[in-house]
Amino acid sequence: MSLRTVREAADRLGIAYSTLKLWIRRGYARSTTTAGGHHRLSDAEIERLAATHSDTPFKPTVTDGSEYLEGLSARNRLRGFVEEVRVDGLLGQVRLRIGDQRLTAVITRDAIDALKLKRGDEAFAIIKSTEVMIAALRPSTDAADRPRQRARSRRRTR
Repeated sequence: MSLRTVREAADRLGIAYSTLKLWIRRGYARSTTTAGGHHRLSDAEIERLAATHSDTPFKPTVTDGSEYLEGLSARNRLRGFVEEVRVDGLLGQVRLRIGDQRLTAVITRDAIDALKLKRGDEAFAIIKSTEVMIAALRPSTDAADRPRQRARSRRRTR
């Protein structure tokens, strides 16, 4: 069982150090106290807190992963946290939490087994594509947020 400092755990959860200390004092976050009186949180507890507070943005580690992915030519690397792994037959679905976003990938069962992916692990999404799709945000349905449209006259010209 790996234990992390309160600062490391707060950074991993994307919350302030003081917030996590408050959670520990109120008994919301479970910690182990060292002989010197310092709190340590297990990886399992950090995972539990991350899952419980999914609206809290997860802050990925600030590296590009090059120290782990030597020899890989892809530059679009997103480091995140495995939120869910589902396996059914030959394929599996892996959901990563990257910042305050979620990315879902469908990969083979063999790949999941080889990577030994499980909930709570840090992982990379590596994007190598020849296409980029763009989506527009849907305009608000609230009338106050919509710009006014001018009434057009329906004159026909011949």
